[in-house]
Amino acid sequence: QVQLVESGGGLVQAGGSLRLSCAASGGAFSTYAMGWFRQAPGKEREFVASISRSAGNTYYADSVKGRFTISRDNAKNTVYLEMNSLKPEDTAVYYCAAARGIPAMEISTYVMDYWGKGTLVTVSS
Repeated sequence: QVQLVESGGGLVQAGGSLRLSCAASGGAFSTYAMGWFRQAPGKEREFVASISRSAGNTYYADSVKGRFTISRDNAKNTVYLEMNSLKPEDTAVYYCAAARGIPAMEISTYVMDYWGKGTLVTVSS
């Protein structure tokens, strides 16, 4: 059983930056592909970014490409999401999730094994 705890959310002005962290415990972190997802009020949860087990491959939603960067530190059992040039439409609860046996490029909301409880990001205009 893997536990995931997100942190780093908050209120930021448009154009600003935030760095989210997701700390994992209870499992072999390096054996999981990891993903970040978000859910805005009244909308479905959507894919944001994913990273392979070795951090060799990363993938992004078109809406965040060039602004967000996913990374991981397997020694610290932590995955990060660096968010720059934030826009009001980035406002959402951000979740990290882990998937075992799934390539990072195939990560979606339907295949994840474990989820964190989320951290709220609010971008003001």
